[in-house]
Amino acid sequence: MAKEMKFEEMMKKLEDVVGDLESGEMPLEESLKKYEEGVKLLQFCRKRLDETKRKVELLVKKGGKLTTEEFKE
Repeated sequence: MAKEMKFEEMMKKLEDVVGDLESGEMPLEESLKKYEEGVKLLQFCRKRLDETKRKVELLVKKGGKLTTEEFKE
């Protein structure tokens, strides 16, 4: 499910789930299902962000040459 969708699509779905839950208009069982869906979406989004963060590289000029280095916090 989550692997086929883009990050932005997953974030939109997560925002929709949060909106549904915040409305307070769903029955308890449906709210629980939405909550579980939201947790899965959040885990996917966090994983994707972590993977992307590791891939980010910085361009650094060393001795007149441009090189790349891993991004460090």
